[in-house]
Amino acid sequence: MRKRIIKLVLNKIFQFLLVMFLLSLIVFYMARLSPGDPLKSYYGESVERMSIAQQEAAMERLGLDEPIYLQYTKWIENAAAGDFGISFKYKQDVMKVIGDVYENTLILGGLAYILNFGLALLLGVFCALHEEEWIDRIICKIGVVTNCIPAFFISLVFILIFGVNLAILPTSGAYSIGQSQNIMDRLVHLILPLAVLVLGHLWYYTYMVRNKLLEETRQDYVLLCKVKGLSKRQIMWKHCLKNIMPSFISIMAISIPHILGGTYVVEKVFSYPGLGTLSFESAQFHDYNMLLVLCLITGAVVVTANITAQIINEIIDPRMKYERGDLQ
Repeated sequence: MRKRIIKLVLNKIFQFLLVMFLLSLIVFYMARLSPGDPLKSYYGESVERMSIAQQEAAMERLGLDEPIYLQYTKWIENAAAGDFGISFKYKQDVMKVIGDVYENTLILGGLAYILNFGLALLLGVFCALHEEEWIDRIICKIGVVTNCIPAFFISLVFILIFGVNLAILPTSGAYSIGQSQNIMDRLVHLILPLAVLVLGHLWYYTYMVRNKLLEETRQDYVLLCKVKGLSKRQIMWKHCLKNIMPSFISIMAISIPHILGGTYVVEKVFSYPGLGTLSFESAQFHDYNMLLVLCLITGAVVVTANITAQIINEIIDPRMKYERGDLQ
């Protein structure tokens, strides 16, 4: 058993490192082969007044004059030593810029994650208890509609209503000027982005919880519980919900990239200073080093979530191990 666990861990680590290497290679080449001028990102409009000789010297200073494979080799060597380069746009170390804003993404994405799954669980149980009743049908119809509306469109509608017409909620930033330590001010700035993230994802997970619970209510043991005199609510909360929790936890693990992607889009629309806004800016301004590191961070989160979900599924259903030949 110990050897199998070590083998499994080493296998997952190898998969993770391989994916990270391939991701870095693909992003590195795609970024540098894409049209655009990285000098403009670093020097701004002054690059247009440079002579050809000055532009060539600038390319050499930034290490962009060598063949791409040599640039990648040097980047790998520096990254292994903890140096991920400087941001062309911010003229600072890439990790320093990311370190200033990553907490904002963690707060927004983390709260969205907790609210989505917490509310999905409660709403899914409620809909299952009232299957095919008028309240269940209304919630289902509203959920289908909100799930089909793109997040950026909901964001613009909220900005128009609550920020422009009613002017009761802030529509940009993570906090007001000089209020970075004010928790209430931060919470007020989170209301609209969080509302969009919840509306855009909630029904998807609620629908899965609802259907899982309804499948459980049709099992034989539910009939036995009814014979014993248990009410519908008791059966749902004590038995059905308990039986779907392993699947629910697996869904939570594999859905991290889904929530993260939505967070990135919402950050950009609301000008919320986080990793999502940085990602769009780095792609827009050809900030190669920043774009590469952000892609690796995002990729690491996605791969880790998928590996975690796979491990959870194997624990839930040991047959997966037999299919792969991990167990004798």
